[in-house]
Amino acid sequence: MNQATAPLLNTIALVGFGEAGFLLGQGLAEAGATVGAYDIKVHDAEHRPGLEARAQQAGVSLHASLAAAVQDADLVISAVTASSAAQAAVDAAQCLRAGQYFLDINSVSPATKHADRDAIEAAGGFYIESAVMAPVPPYGLKVPMLLGGEHAQALSGSLNELGLRTKAVSTQVGVASAIKMCRSVMIKGLEALTVECMTAARRYGAEEAVLASLNETFPGMGWTENLPHYLISRVAEHGRRRAAEMREVMETLQDVDVTPLMAQATAQSQDALVDAMQAAGLAYDTQRDFVWQELVDQLKKD
Repeated sequence: MNQATAPLLNTIALVGFGEAGFLLGQGLAEAGATVGAYDIKVHDAEHRPGLEARAQQAGVSLHASLAAAVQDADLVISAVTASSAAQAAVDAAQCLRAGQYFLDINSVSPATKHADRDAIEAAGGFYIESAVMAPVPPYGLKVPMLLGGEHAQALSGSLNELGLRTKAVSTQVGVASAIKMCRSVMIKGLEALTVECMTAARRYGAEEAVLASLNETFPGMGWTENLPHYLISRVAEHGRRRAAEMREVMETLQDVDVTPLMAQATAQSQDALVDAMQAAGLAYDTQRDFVWQELVDQLKKD
């Protein structure tokens, strides 16, 4: 398929309506698409009112079932957690009509994407993988995405017309995800290293000297400015989800005979900070600026 046969995307369904789903749905609705969403939490009486409010805010129709959400969609976007991605593809495949497009933006291994593709294609759908290469906020619809699969080039053109920022990198499913997974070894690893390094430095009263030294060795990164706050905040806010992604990274590395020593440690570190916060009764506060020193001090045992 080529750019000349790019599909029309008038109606779009989101499977998963968390942070990424909300921002993408809002952006797509503002671009003129008719957007519906389904999230498994809609069946939870505690979470449903919040989902309904977010959907109304985004200009998205919230559906009570997966089948209702995808039945009339030109494009289905899977935006669930890494641990739920495979089941989401299997469940969506049971509802798809032949010829519908399925964009899998979940942070999972190439092997998982291959399994997702097989489920969608068995139902007659067109499967495209996406690797989301930056946090969806603050980019929103403009978050950079790499696409892969037989229909990636055509869908990329249609998505970009709606205001997205996508690039087809391969006709083979798995390449885009490999790029994302290998990058995560470095990015999530740097976050975990920063948590460990700065926690110890703070407790020894050595953080200013450590940061100054890092800034001298790696000038321009922002070690003496906002970078430590940002890196540690990503773990504090999203550590559980990032740990799940790092377990997908481990699988990605093992599939090509690379021992995932750093990826495994990163997953454990990301989980550990969230565990420590929960044990201390702390939650990430989205309403105020994050200060890493405050978190480290609050987690210090008497």
